[in-house]
Amino acid sequence: MIDIFNDKVLLITGGTGSFGNAVLRRFLNSGIKEIRIFSRDEKKQDDMRQFYKNDKIKYFIGNVRDKRSVDNAMRGVDYVFHAAALKQVPSCEFFPIEAVNTNVIGCQNVVDSAIENNVKKVIVLSTDKAVYPINAMGMSKALSEKVMVAKSRNNNNGTTLCGTRYGNVMASRGSVIPLFVDQIKLGKPITITEPQMTRYMMTLEDAVDLVMFAFNNGNPGDIFVQKSPAATIEMVAKALLEMYNGKNEIKIIGIRHGEKIYETLVNREEMVKAEDCGDYYRIPADTRDLNYNKFFTEGESRIFQAEEYTSHNTKQLNLEETKELLLKLRFIRQDVLGDKLEEVYAP
Repeated sequence: MIDIFNDKVLLITGGTGSFGNAVLRRFLNSGIKEIRIFSRDEKKQDDMRQFYKNDKIKYFIGNVRDKRSVDNAMRGVDYVFHAAALKQVPSCEFFPIEAVNTNVIGCQNVVDSAIENNVKKVIVLSTDKAVYPINAMGMSKALSEKVMVAKSRNNNNGTTLCGTRYGNVMASRGSVIPLFVDQIKLGKPITITEPQMTRYMMTLEDAVDLVMFAFNNGNPGDIFVQKSPAATIEMVAKALLEMYNGKNEIKIIGIRHGEKIYETLVNREEMVKAEDCGDYYRIPADTRDLNYNKFFTEGESRIFQAEEYTSHNTKQLNLEETKELLLKLRFIRQDVLGDKLEEVYAP
């Protein structure tokens, strides 16, 4: 599946993050010609340069808000994984226009540049928070999806634009699992917002698999979702306490501003037309044009039979299953099992 990248150039926007590093681990030993890391942070780029010491990786300082810097990195590129985004919910709530500038305008800049430079395929990464959005981050990511779909509908030069959508990736930067582990090790109370809050349980490798599935199977405007199991936040905390032999108190602090009780990856309207691809759902683009008559005369009665796909109605992990999945995380295996793992760059 990775052979299609042989002798090709891949650009990863936001490439210094957790996803970008997971892609590097997957691709560096393949026949890929070049991987371009595009991001704003020169410190993180230098850290990566010192760690990987690999001539296949080229580093580009720039910002997706600035199309000229995107154009500079895009020339000669075959494929793009667009991961750059503002993802922190509270930051986007306080500075919503910044979320728009990065997540919406930035996505448009990347897609426009890719089309102008005859890139073969672009995968735009999105989030569960784009479905029924209740916060500025989710709203901006929902609009970035709309930008991708609209551009795919009007693009005739051969660049294929697709998207992926997934929930929080386990142990990615800023996620709750490393926080819980730190609290356990320090003997502090484990702070839980709401015990019955559910979250999809997805590894970084799963995230790369999803992007690769979209890359290999996507039609213009498609959005792909992986069928992932879920667990309650309380279940994750109890599993970690058992694994680390912790006796910490669990302290419930209440739901934070902009948080959801459960995640939705496919809404009811999308499930009506979604295609079951085994481990994934394909959500095809709405191909209606500006003939408004179609919006008023051609309704969809099946919507009443559809059910949205959420972290409440997906497979729910029990305690042992949660522990088994957590052991896929490298740092937990090292802590709990004493595994001697090869050094891995962690952004």
